[in-house]
Order: sequence, then C-alpha cells, then structure tokens
Amino acid sequence: MKKVLLTGFEAYGYTPINPAESVARSLEGTTVGDVEIVSRIVPNTFFKCIDFVTAAIEEVQPELVVMMGEYGGRSMVTVERLAQNLNDGTRYGLTDNAGQSLQGDLTAAEGPVAYYATLPLRAMVKAMRAAGIPADISDAGGTFCCNHLMYGVLHYLAQKQSAIRAGWIHLPFLPAVAALEENLGAPSMSVETAVAGVKMAIQAALDHPEDLNEVSPSRLLI
Repeated sequence: MKKVLLTGFEAYGYTPINPAESVARSLEGTTVGDVEIVSRIVPNTFFKCIDFVTAAIEEVQPELVVMMGEYGGRSMVTVERLAQNLNDGTRYGLTDNAGQSLQGDLTAAEGPVAYYATLPLRAMVKAMRAAGIPADISDAGGTFCCNHLMYGVLHYLAQKQSAIRAGWIHLPFLPAVAALEENLGAPSMSVETAVAGVKMAIQAALDHPEDLNEVSPSRLLI
C-alpha cells in the first residue's frame, strides 16, 4: 500500500498540548483512498527533528510528507508556502525542548535562502474550505522549529533529487490551550475539525500532482 508520512511536533514552550501531535495520533493507520497515513511524533528540538523525519522518510518511502505544527493566534488551518534558511527562536522567548535558543543560525550552511513547499497549496485550501473548514495559504512560517524542520526536510529531498513532495500545515491552538489565562482571547480549533481539515488536505494533495491554476482568496492576517 502507498503511504503518506504525517508528522506532528510534541508539546513545547508554553503549549502543554500540541494540536499537531493530537492530529497525528488520530490519523495514524487511517487511509485516504488506497493510501495509508503513517504518523510520527517529532521531538521539538533543533536539528534532531530533521534527522528524525529524514530517517522516517527512508523507512516509510512515502508518496508525500505532510508536516504539522502549532501557530498560536491563527484562526485557520494554514499551509505554508515558504521555508527560510534562518533560525531565531529568541524573538519568541522560546527554547526548544533541549533548552537551545538559536539566533541568526542557518539550518544548512551551504543551503539556499529558502525553499518552496512542493505540495499543491491552492488545491489543499480549496478542498478544506469546500468541506467547511477555514483554511488559507501562509507566507510566514516563523523562525522557530516548524520553519526549521520544513526547511531541513525540503533541503534533504532537494539534495537527493527526490520526487517525494513535502510541505507544512500549521494548526491553531486547541480549545484547552486557548482557555489558559495567558492565551485568553486567542482563536482555537477542536481536534476533530483539525483532523478533518488535515485529512481533506492530504486527499487534495494526492489528487493533484500539480497545483490548481486559479486564485485562492486570502484573509490571513498573521
């Protein structure tokens, strides 16, 4: 059976429950058409996370790699267009789960400034919206571990000249995290809605080897 590798970061920083981990666990072993979803929970640690996911790619040999993380403050499922070769966790007041805080460090010393995701972003957003799930394309994936892992995996696939397509999905806070005093007023999304959105996005990515050539209207502010 063909496979999709779905990764989700573990809890980190100020987030006790990562929606990416919850969605990955919920979709582990399920199928989209005749394709099996294989989930992995990724350590939220610079560089180690890249090694972890690239090893999973070698093991699983997937059709697609769909990586996930949390983006607090967003109200929608967002698919990232770009990953940049820069790390700056200090601006968020965050360290990774090994206590590292990078500022100005590159993910790949000889790598390009950025990579584009190789998933059909407009098709994925259109499918989620058609299913009643708020979604959008983002051009700002941050400079913490999410951007770091996305860049690292795209760099790895580019270096190998691999045909495997890969990209990133950011998820809003879970309601329990938005209910914390420090997050009051932040938008949230239930794990059930996030699961449905990610599954629709995976289906669209499998159905569209090339992206749709049409406008994808945006209201994303963050």
